Amino acid sequence: MAAALVPPRRSRRGSGAVTLHDVAKLAGVAPITASRAINTPGQVSAEVLRKVSEAVTRTGYVPNLLAGGLASTRSRLVAAVVPTIAGPVFLETVQSLTEALAERGYQLMLGQAGYAGGREDALLEAIIGRRPDGIVLTGIMHSAEGRRRLLASGIPVVETWDLTPTPIDMLVGFSHVEVGRAVAAYLHGKGRRRLAVVAGDDERATRRTEAFCAAAKSLGLAQVRVLAVPAPTTLKSGREALVALLRDAADIDAVFCSSDLLALGVLTEARVRGLQVPRQLAVVGFGDLEFAADVDPALTTVHIKGAAIGRQAAQFIVERAEGRDVAERIVDIGFSIVERQST
Repeated sequence: MAAALVPPRRSRRGSGAVTLHDVAKLAGVAPITASRAINTPGQVSAEVLRKVSEAVTRTGYVPNLLAGGLASTRSRLVAAVVPTIAGPVFLETVQSLTEALAERGYQLMLGQAGYAGGREDALLEAIIGRRPDGIVLTGIMHSAEGRRRLLASGIPVVETWDLTPTPIDMLVGFSHVEVGRAVAAYLHGKGRRRLAVVAGDDERATRRTEAFCAAAKSLGLAQVRVLAVPAPTTLKSGREALVALLRDAADIDAVFCSSDLLALGVLTEARVRGLQVPRQLAVVGFGDLEFAADVDPALTTVHIKGAAIGRQAAQFIVERAEGRDVAERIVDIGFSIVERQST
Protein backbone atom coordinates (compact mmCIF):
# COMPACT_ATOMS: atom_id res chain seq x y z
CA MET A 1 0.00 0.00 0.00
CA ALA A 2 1.46 3.36 -1.02
CA ALA A 3 2.38 5.76 1.75
CA ALA A 4 0.20 8.85 2.06
CA LEU A 5 1.69 12.07 0.78
CA VAL A 6 2.54 14.28 3.75
CA PRO A 7 3.73 17.87 3.26
CA PRO A 8 7.37 18.17 4.38
CA ARG A 9 8.12 19.65 7.77
CA ARG A 10 9.36 23.21 7.51
CA SER A 11 12.77 24.10 8.86
CA ARG A 12 12.78 26.21 12.01
CA ARG A 13 15.80 28.08 10.66
CA GLY A 14 13.99 29.40 7.61
CA SER A 15 11.14 31.85 7.16
CA GLY A 16 8.56 29.08 7.47
CA ALA A 17 7.41 29.58 3.89
CA VAL A 18 6.90 26.57 1.64
CA THR A 19 9.65 26.49 -0.99
CA LEU A 20 9.95 25.13 -4.51
CA HIS A 21 12.17 22.37 -3.09
CA ASP A 22 9.32 21.37 -0.77
CA VAL A 23 6.94 21.13 -3.72
CA ALA A 24 9.44 19.15 -5.76
CA LYS A 25 10.08 16.68 -2.90
CA LEU A 26 6.37 16.11 -2.37
CA ALA A 27 5.81 15.62 -6.09
CA GLY A 28 8.79 13.28 -6.41
CA VAL A 29 10.55 15.34 -9.08
CA ALA A 30 13.66 17.47 -9.32
CA PRO A 31 13.33 21.18 -8.37
CA ILE A 32 14.08 22.25 -11.96
CA THR A 33 11.27 20.01 -13.19
CA ALA A 34 8.88 21.47 -10.62
CA SER A 35 9.90 24.96 -11.75
CA ARG A 36 9.17 24.10 -15.39
CA ALA A 37 5.78 22.62 -14.46
CA ILE A 38 4.83 25.86 -12.68
CA ASN A 39 6.30 28.41 -15.07
CA THR A 40 6.24 26.64 -18.47
CA PRO A 41 3.81 23.72 -18.13
CA GLY A 42 4.01 22.95 -21.85
CA GLN A 43 7.57 21.67 -21.33
CA VAL A 44 6.60 18.79 -19.00
CA SER A 45 4.46 15.69 -19.36
CA ALA A 46 0.85 15.57 -18.26
CA GLU A 47 1.77 13.19 -15.43
CA VAL A 48 4.50 15.47 -14.09
CA LEU A 49 2.17 18.46 -14.35
CA ARG A 50 -0.48 16.55 -12.39
CA LYS A 51 1.95 15.63 -9.61
CA VAL A 52 3.35 19.14 -9.28
CA SER A 53 -0.11 20.74 -9.39
CA GLU A 54 -1.27 18.41 -6.64
CA ALA A 55 1.79 19.27 -4.55
CA VAL A 56 1.19 22.98 -5.04
CA THR A 57 -2.42 22.57 -3.92
CA ARG A 58 -1.50 20.50 -0.87
CA THR A 59 1.26 22.85 0.31
CA GLY A 60 -0.36 26.16 -0.60
CA TYR A 61 2.84 27.13 -2.41
CA VAL A 62 2.92 30.58 -4.05
CA PRO A 63 5.77 31.19 -6.52
CA ASN A 64 8.22 33.98 -5.65
CA LEU A 65 7.46 36.25 -8.57
CA LEU A 66 10.12 38.76 -7.57
CA ALA A 67 12.85 36.11 -7.65
CA GLY A 68 11.56 34.78 -10.93
CA GLY A 69 11.40 38.25 -12.39
CA LEU A 70 14.97 39.26 -11.58
CA ALA A 71 16.36 37.87 -14.80
CA SER A 72 13.69 39.51 -16.95
CA THR A 73 13.32 42.67 -14.80
CA ARG A 74 9.54 42.12 -15.04
CA SER A 75 7.35 41.74 -11.96
CA ARG A 76 3.99 41.80 -13.79
CA LEU A 77 2.79 43.91 -10.87
CA VAL A 78 1.40 47.44 -11.18
CA ALA A 79 0.90 49.74 -8.20
CA ALA A 80 -1.89 52.31 -8.08
CA VAL A 81 -2.25 55.10 -5.51
CA VAL A 82 -5.63 56.72 -4.79
CA PRO A 83 -6.50 59.34 -2.14
CA THR A 84 -9.16 57.14 -0.53
CA ILE A 85 -10.99 53.87 -0.96
CA ALA A 86 -13.83 55.13 1.25
CA GLY A 87 -15.30 57.37 -1.44
CA PRO A 88 -16.81 55.80 -4.56
CA VAL A 89 -15.62 58.33 -7.15
CA PHE A 90 -12.38 56.47 -7.99
CA LEU A 91 -13.84 52.96 -7.90
CA GLU A 92 -14.77 52.81 -11.59
CA THR A 93 -11.22 53.73 -12.58
CA VAL A 94 -9.70 51.17 -10.20
CA GLN A 95 -12.07 48.46 -11.46
CA SER A 96 -11.35 49.06 -15.15
CA LEU A 97 -7.61 49.38 -14.45
CA THR A 98 -7.66 46.04 -12.62
CA GLU A 99 -9.57 44.28 -15.39
CA ALA A 100 -7.53 45.75 -18.26
CA LEU A 101 -4.25 44.78 -16.58
CA ALA A 102 -5.50 41.27 -15.76
CA GLU A 103 -6.33 40.71 -19.42
CA ARG A 104 -2.64 41.25 -20.18
CA GLY A 105 -1.34 39.13 -17.31
CA TYR A 106 -0.65 41.91 -14.79
CA GLN A 107 -1.93 42.29 -11.24
CA LEU A 108 -2.81 45.51 -9.43
CA MET A 109 -1.59 46.52 -5.97
CA LEU A 110 -3.65 49.37 -4.48
CA GLY A 111 -2.40 51.97 -1.98
CA GLN A 112 -4.33 54.70 -0.16
CA ALA A 113 -2.44 57.99 0.20
CA GLY A 114 -5.10 60.17 1.85
CA TYR A 115 -5.53 63.83 1.01
CA ALA A 116 -2.49 65.06 2.96
CA GLY A 117 0.66 65.02 0.86
CA GLY A 118 3.02 63.47 3.40
CA ARG A 119 1.60 59.96 3.27
CA GLU A 120 2.09 59.69 -0.50
CA ASP A 121 5.88 60.08 -0.16
CA ALA A 122 6.15 57.18 2.28
CA LEU A 123 3.89 55.05 0.12
CA LEU A 124 5.89 55.82 -3.03
CA GLU A 125 9.14 54.91 -1.31
CA ALA A 126 7.72 51.50 -0.38
CA ILE A 127 6.29 50.96 -3.88
CA ILE A 128 9.42 51.96 -5.78
CA GLY A 129 11.51 49.67 -3.59
CA ARG A 130 9.42 46.73 -4.80
CA ARG A 131 10.09 47.59 -8.46
CA PRO A 132 6.65 47.20 -10.01
CA ASP A 133 6.29 47.31 -13.80
CA GLY A 134 4.32 50.54 -13.52
CA ILE A 135 2.85 53.08 -11.11
CA VAL A 136 -0.54 54.77 -11.56
CA LEU A 137 -1.09 57.93 -9.52
CA THR A 138 -4.15 60.06 -8.82
CA GLY A 139 -3.52 63.71 -9.60
CA ILE A 140 -0.43 65.69 -10.56
CA MET A 141 0.43 67.43 -7.29
CA HIS A 142 3.33 65.55 -5.73
CA SER A 143 6.11 66.71 -3.45
CA ALA A 144 9.47 67.62 -4.97
CA GLU A 145 11.00 64.59 -3.26
CA GLY A 146 8.27 62.26 -4.53
CA ARG A 147 8.65 63.56 -8.07
CA ARG A 148 12.45 63.17 -7.90
CA ARG A 149 12.16 59.56 -6.74
CA LEU A 150 9.67 58.70 -9.46
CA LEU A 151 11.86 60.20 -12.17
CA ALA A 152 14.97 58.46 -10.84
CA SER A 153 13.26 55.08 -10.58
CA GLY A 154 12.89 54.56 -14.33
CA ILE A 155 9.51 52.91 -13.67
CA PRO A 156 6.70 53.88 -16.10
CA VAL A 157 4.36 56.33 -14.34
CA VAL A 158 0.84 57.34 -15.32
CA GLU A 159 -0.79 60.31 -13.59
CA THR A 160 -4.60 60.32 -13.76
CA TRP A 161 -7.67 62.40 -12.93
CA ASP A 162 -5.93 65.66 -13.79
CA LEU A 163 -4.26 67.50 -16.64
CA THR A 164 -0.93 69.27 -17.09
CA PRO A 165 1.43 69.85 -20.03
CA THR A 166 4.36 68.64 -17.90
CA PRO A 167 3.57 65.17 -16.51
CA ILE A 168 6.22 63.04 -14.82
CA ASP A 169 5.90 60.50 -17.63
CA MET A 170 2.40 59.79 -19.01
CA LEU A 171 -1.00 61.23 -18.16
CA VAL A 172 -4.69 60.55 -18.75
CA GLY A 173 -7.28 62.86 -17.24
CA PHE A 174 -9.21 66.08 -17.61
CA SER A 175 -9.02 69.73 -16.61
CA HIS A 176 -10.52 70.63 -13.24
CA VAL A 177 -10.25 74.29 -14.21
CA GLU A 178 -12.41 73.69 -17.28
CA VAL A 179 -14.94 71.80 -15.14
CA GLY A 180 -15.31 74.81 -12.83
CA ARG A 181 -15.70 77.21 -15.74
CA ALA A 182 -18.23 75.01 -17.53
CA VAL A 183 -20.48 74.56 -14.49
CA ALA A 184 -20.51 78.31 -13.78
CA ALA A 185 -21.48 79.01 -17.39
CA TYR A 186 -24.14 76.29 -17.25
CA LEU A 187 -25.80 77.72 -14.13
CA HIS A 188 -25.62 81.23 -15.53
CA GLY A 189 -27.35 79.99 -18.67
CA LYS A 190 -30.09 78.56 -16.45
CA GLY A 191 -30.75 82.02 -15.05
CA ARG A 192 -29.06 81.42 -11.70
CA ARG A 193 -27.44 84.57 -10.31
CA ARG A 194 -26.64 83.89 -6.63
CA LEU A 195 -24.26 80.97 -6.66
CA ALA A 196 -22.58 78.96 -3.94
CA VAL A 197 -19.98 76.19 -3.81
CA VAL A 198 -19.66 73.37 -1.30
CA ALA A 199 -16.29 71.69 -1.86
CA GLY A 200 -13.83 69.35 -0.26
CA ASP A 201 -10.58 70.91 0.89
CA ASP A 202 -8.41 68.78 -1.42
CA GLU A 203 -6.30 70.38 -4.12
CA ARG A 204 -8.33 69.24 -7.15
CA ALA A 205 -11.66 70.40 -5.71
CA THR A 206 -10.04 73.71 -4.77
CA ARG A 207 -8.99 74.31 -8.37
CA ARG A 208 -12.52 73.60 -9.59
CA THR A 209 -13.85 76.04 -7.00
CA GLU A 210 -11.40 78.81 -7.92
CA ALA A 211 -12.17 78.43 -11.63
CA PHE A 212 -15.92 78.44 -10.91
CA CYS A 213 -15.63 81.67 -8.89
CA ALA A 214 -13.46 83.36 -11.53
CA ALA A 215 -15.91 82.40 -14.29
CA ALA A 216 -18.88 83.67 -12.26
CA LYS A 217 -17.11 86.98 -11.75
CA SER A 218 -16.40 87.32 -15.46
CA LEU A 219 -20.12 86.75 -16.11
CA GLY A 220 -20.97 89.68 -13.87
CA LEU A 221 -22.43 87.62 -11.03
CA ALA A 222 -22.28 88.53 -7.38
CA GLN A 223 -19.52 87.07 -5.24
CA VAL A 224 -19.84 83.30 -4.94
CA ARG A 225 -20.38 81.90 -1.47
CA VAL A 226 -17.80 79.18 -0.80
CA LEU A 227 -17.88 76.65 2.00
CA ALA A 228 -15.03 74.13 2.31
CA VAL A 229 -15.49 70.79 4.07
CA PRO A 230 -12.92 68.11 4.95
CA ALA A 231 -12.08 65.52 2.30
CA PRO A 232 -13.19 62.85 1.74
CA THR A 233 -16.62 64.42 1.53
CA THR A 234 -19.80 62.82 2.85
CA LEU A 235 -23.57 63.13 2.71
CA LYS A 236 -23.50 64.48 6.28
CA SER A 237 -21.05 67.23 5.40
CA GLY A 238 -23.32 68.22 2.50
CA ARG A 239 -26.30 68.58 4.81
CA GLU A 240 -24.31 70.59 7.33
CA ALA A 241 -22.89 72.80 4.57
CA LEU A 242 -26.32 73.80 3.29
CA VAL A 243 -27.38 74.70 6.83
CA ALA A 244 -24.35 76.97 7.13
CA LEU A 245 -24.87 78.52 3.71
CA LEU A 246 -28.52 79.34 4.33
CA ARG A 247 -27.68 80.84 7.69
CA ASP A 248 -25.31 83.34 6.06
CA ALA A 249 -26.89 83.74 2.62
CA ALA A 250 -30.53 82.67 2.51
CA ASP A 251 -30.96 84.02 -1.03
CA ILE A 252 -28.62 81.58 -2.86
CA ASP A 253 -30.33 79.95 -5.84
CA ALA A 254 -27.71 77.38 -6.95
CA VAL A 255 -25.06 75.19 -5.32
CA PHE A 256 -22.17 73.44 -7.08
CA CYS A 257 -20.85 70.54 -5.02
CA SER A 258 -17.41 68.97 -5.43
CA SER A 259 -18.88 65.45 -5.17
CA ASP A 260 -22.18 63.70 -5.72
CA LEU A 261 -22.23 62.66 -2.07
CA LEU A 262 -22.09 66.31 -1.02
CA ALA A 263 -24.84 67.08 -3.53
CA LEU A 264 -26.97 64.28 -2.11
CA GLY A 265 -26.53 65.82 1.33
CA VAL A 266 -27.60 69.21 -0.01
CA LEU A 267 -30.66 67.69 -1.68
CA THR A 268 -31.56 65.87 1.55
CA GLU A 269 -31.28 69.00 3.69
CA ALA A 270 -33.19 71.06 1.13
CA ARG A 271 -36.07 68.58 1.30
CA VAL A 272 -36.06 68.64 5.11
CA ARG A 273 -36.26 72.44 5.03
CA GLY A 274 -39.03 72.51 2.45
CA LEU A 275 -36.91 74.09 -0.27
CA GLN A 276 -38.13 73.21 -3.75
CA VAL A 277 -35.43 71.88 -6.07
CA PRO A 278 -34.87 73.21 -8.68
CA ARG A 279 -37.42 76.05 -8.46
CA GLN A 280 -35.84 77.64 -5.39
CA LEU A 281 -32.44 75.96 -5.42
CA ALA A 282 -30.53 74.29 -8.25
CA VAL A 283 -27.96 71.63 -7.30
CA VAL A 284 -25.03 70.30 -9.37
CA GLY A 285 -22.75 67.44 -8.30
CA PHE A 286 -19.50 65.97 -9.57
CA GLY A 287 -18.72 62.38 -10.49
CA ASP A 288 -22.03 61.04 -11.86
CA LEU A 289 -22.15 58.16 -9.39
CA GLU A 290 -24.65 55.38 -9.90
CA PHE A 291 -27.26 56.87 -7.57
CA ALA A 292 -27.25 60.30 -9.28
CA ALA A 293 -29.89 59.34 -11.83
CA ASP A 294 -32.09 57.60 -9.24
CA VAL A 295 -32.45 60.18 -6.46
CA ASP A 296 -35.49 62.47 -6.40
CA PRO A 297 -35.02 64.89 -8.01
CA ALA A 298 -32.42 63.26 -10.26
CA LEU A 299 -29.07 64.98 -9.87
CA THR A 300 -27.43 67.13 -12.52
CA THR A 301 -23.73 66.36 -12.32
CA VAL A 302 -20.37 66.35 -14.08
CA HIS A 303 -19.70 63.01 -15.72
CA ILE A 304 -16.12 61.72 -15.76
CA LYS A 305 -15.20 58.69 -17.89
CA GLY A 306 -13.57 56.86 -15.01
CA ALA A 307 -13.50 53.50 -16.77
CA ALA A 308 -11.83 55.03 -19.83
CA ILE A 309 -9.16 56.56 -17.59
CA GLY A 310 -8.42 53.13 -16.11
CA ARG A 311 -8.23 51.40 -19.48
CA GLN A 312 -5.96 54.05 -20.98
CA ALA A 313 -3.66 53.99 -17.94
CA ALA A 314 -3.39 50.20 -18.22
CA GLN A 315 -2.56 50.47 -21.92
CA PHE A 316 0.17 53.04 -21.19
CA ILE A 317 1.76 50.81 -18.53
CA VAL A 318 1.66 47.62 -20.59
CA GLU A 319 3.07 49.30 -23.69
CA ARG A 320 6.03 50.66 -21.76
CA ALA A 321 6.55 47.52 -19.66
CA GLU A 322 6.79 45.46 -22.84
CA GLY A 323 9.37 47.77 -24.38
CA ARG A 324 7.20 49.75 -26.78
CA ASP A 325 7.31 53.54 -27.00
CA VAL A 326 4.22 55.67 -26.35
CA ALA A 327 3.90 58.42 -28.94
CA GLU A 328 1.09 60.45 -27.33
CA ARG A 329 1.81 60.54 -23.61
CA ILE A 330 -0.98 62.97 -22.64
CA VAL A 331 -4.63 62.02 -23.16
CA ASP A 332 -7.39 64.50 -22.27
CA ILE A 333 -10.37 62.24 -21.59
CA GLY A 334 -12.70 65.22 -21.19
CA PHE A 335 -15.93 65.53 -19.19
CA SER A 336 -19.59 66.37 -19.72
CA ILE A 337 -22.40 67.97 -17.74
CA VAL A 338 -25.33 65.56 -17.44
CA GLU A 339 -28.48 67.62 -17.03
CA ARG A 340 -31.21 66.16 -14.83
CA GLN A 341 -34.10 67.42 -12.70
CA SER A 342 -32.04 69.12 -9.95
CA THR A 343 -31.34 72.08 -12.25
